[in-house]
Amino acid sequence: MSSPASEEATEKSLPVETIDAERIRSSIARLTSNSTDELGKLMAELERLQEFLKSETGRVQREIESVLDGIGIIIEAIAPWKTAALSSAQNSRANERDKFKRWP
Repeated sequence: MSSPASEEATEKSLPVETIDAERIRSSIARLTSNSTDELGKLMAELERLQEFLKSETGRVQREIESVLDGIGIIIEAIAPWKTAALSSAQNSRANERDKFKRWP
């Protein structure tokens, strides 16, 4: 049989252990809540970043298309000049060859 003194010690230690367990549970709940809140904030920030990157990607693609369209217009404008310059150069070379053929 247990002595009355040991029963009193057991009864006194239970509330202290219970209080400690409650304190630990409370700390864990608070830390978990803080972590969950921080993860939620991080997720929201990452979603905003993803939307920003999508919009920037679209903007850059539109700018590239605009530049390519401008290059196409420039090429179309220069093409007749280039063709005329090539024809002129070819005619000039042909004339030079004709001169050598006629040379005594």
